[in-house]
Amino acid sequence: MTTEIMKQENNSTEAIQTPKKIWITAFIFAFFALLCDGADLGFLALSLTSLKAEFHLTGLQAGMLGSLTLFGSAIGGLFGGWACDRFGRVRVIVFFVAYSSVLTCALGFTHSYEQFAVIRVFGSMGLGALYIACNVLISEMIPTKHRSTALATLMTGYTLGSLLATLLAGHIIPIHGWRFLYWIAITPIVLSILMHFLVPESESWKRSRQLRAAKIESNTQSAKPQSTYREIFKDKKHGTMFILWVISTGALQFGYYGVSNWLPAYLESDLGIKFKEMAMYMVGTFIIMIFAKIIAGIVADKLGRRAVFAFGTIGTALFIPVIVYLNTPTNILWLMLFFGFLYGIPYAINAVYMTESFPTSIRGSAVGGAYNVGKVLSIFSPLTIGYLSQNGSIGLGLLVMAGAYFICGVIPLLFIKDRLYNPQKAD
Repeated sequence: MTTEIMKQENNSTEAIQTPKKIWITAFIFAFFALLCDGADLGFLALSLTSLKAEFHLTGLQAGMLGSLTLFGSAIGGLFGGWACDRFGRVRVIVFFVAYSSVLTCALGFTHSYEQFAVIRVFGSMGLGALYIACNVLISEMIPTKHRSTALATLMTGYTLGSLLATLLAGHIIPIHGWRFLYWIAITPIVLSILMHFLVPESESWKRSRQLRAAKIESNTQSAKPQSTYREIFKDKKHGTMFILWVISTGALQFGYYGVSNWLPAYLESDLGIKFKEMAMYMVGTFIIMIFAKIIAGIVADKLGRRAVFAFGTIGTALFIPVIVYLNTPTNILWLMLFFGFLYGIPYAINAVYMTESFPTSIRGSAVGGAYNVGKVLSIFSPLTIGYLSQNGSIGLGLLVMAGAYFICGVIPLLFIKDRLYNPQKAD
């Protein structure tokens, strides 16, 4: 049995090439899964005014729905990362696409704030799980030379989901009301069913599971069943990497969710831009973000993940003060477009950078754990800006977000090398 294990370990060091047809199919399904994720997040923001009127909510109650969504997403990401390693990447995606579809649809049948809040917490668990599972699956199927380009393109699904939600809400809510918007969220369940039959698990995950099973059967000391989170900290190198990514992704999400929640309000209230113009500025920013993510992925495949990630995060940190202090009625549009370019880069690179920081056997748990422990910090970012805006301006809170982006970029730049592990190997 020991000889058999040694043979499997030697095989695991070889990169596993996934047939092009399979990884393209997997990419398409993962892309649409994240598009549904982005649309789901957009539904809440776009229906918030209607919800406030329907359930007679205070501003604090309305804001709490956003925080509850982030909390549920963090819990889902932690569980989803573990489930990826235990049950498989595709199974997790299939389950949570269906799970999120059903519970998001159920929001349209609620008749009180309490009902909506409880279902939203459980439903948003799928948001965090899908982010981890989709990125890990594609990272293990795409060849190294195309990996960051593919994952960066994958992340544009979120942005397209936000645009789709905006278009749907604009047509549906004025005519049919906010409930109908949530009812159509049941449609992605078809995506879940098709993916179950058309997309296989990654070969590197299968090999890793076979190797683990062989070790357990041999009754060696290293084969005793244990939590994958325990395995992470059993190795000092992996434990240190996990902590570094917790800090970095915590800072990234603190900055991202703070800016995304308050930037439209800053443009409208602090700068006096009319609502329709503000909306067009944000649409332009989203479109630039899509191109920025794709370009960042292509460059990262050439120059490396660390350099591009640092450029995007530190560049965003340095450009936020430019928007706050140097804006004028004539230049704000151009400032927003350039900001959108920088703002789109970090999330384009973050996933591939993280997945290549851990071996296959703990990848789902490590990435899911680090990203979603970090997400817990983001729960407080919208509240931080809200608090600071009471005694100053929203711009003051945005400067705090700039500090978070700077921390996010400096830590990987100094301490995290890129391409530490090849996801196509069953490390």
